[in-house]
Amino acid sequence: MRHLLSTADLTREQAVRILDVAEDMADVATREVKKLPTLRGRTVVNLFFEDSTRTRISFEAAAKRLSADVINFSAKGSSVSKGESLKDTAQTLAAIGADGVVIRHSASGAPAVLAANAWIDAPVVNAGDGTHEHPTQALLDAFTIRRRLHGAGARGRSLDGVRVVIVGDILHSRVARSNVWLLATLGAEVRLVAPATLLPLGVRDWPVEVDLHLDDALTTNPDVVMMLRIQGERMRDAFFPSAREYAREYGLDEERLGRLRADTMVMHPGPMNRGLEISAAAADSARSVVLDQVANGVSIRMAVLYLLLSGAEEGIA
Repeated sequence: MRHLLSTADLTREQAVRILDVAEDMADVATREVKKLPTLRGRTVVNLFFEDSTRTRISFEAAAKRLSADVINFSAKGSSVSKGESLKDTAQTLAAIGADGVVIRHSASGAPAVLAANAWIDAPVVNAGDGTHEHPTQALLDAFTIRRRLHGAGARGRSLDGVRVVIVGDILHSRVARSNVWLLATLGAEVRLVAPATLLPLGVRDWPVEVDLHLDDALTTNPDVVMMLRIQGERMRDAFFPSAREYAREYGLDEERLGRLRADTMVMHPGPMNRGLEISAAAADSARSVVLDQVANGVSIRMAVLYLLLSGAEEGIA
């Protein structure tokens, strides 16, 4: 496997392999010197056409822990803002000798276009494209779930039978899409919850159950409740009456939190709108694994870069 563009491209064996390598990478973080020489002499370019904090920093930390040289490219203040095309940007990166490209773009499919054309001879990692996918976020979510359920010695294990409820703005969420494909591949039972206006066309053909009411979904005794951010920046119409109404019907407040099992995980890909999709009580509770997700993101991205750039991509494929 040459690139990581979508979790739909991953087989069960490939996905488990990435999670297992991430376990090894997580061990590196416990050492006094948190570095491996694996990608010494390689150059990784973070090509971000959209604003990002967590994802960009996570990829940068991952590459540096593997001893790669990192170039952070932001569309703002670059030639892109002057009208430079993706092709010209890619050819510039090829000319400076980029060995791997991590790309985030507002247009769905941009990473696939970059990978499909011979503009640059380097592995491409999708760090989020439009409302399409965000594969490394789904991988870190699966890694977090597996670690919380089975501990750090969970190598080789999938997520068979794990019940996951994903709540919120499914329509605009690339995180939700990547999680649906990956969690289903790993054997989890996925249930999506949203008002009808925030469900994508054709969602009932996905490998999921769909609920229109959060309270109904919580009666299914989930192992994981994943809350999604309301993406106001992608909304051009009114998808629900008001923020207060949305919070009342679909927010994980303290009362709903109290109905969950003590070991039910509360997840959120961030950034969180506290008081809207999730309350402070839920975000900061013992059930919350939000900070684990952030920490595990570095391990997962180290695993992906290692498998794609070190000549070990047969480990994925």
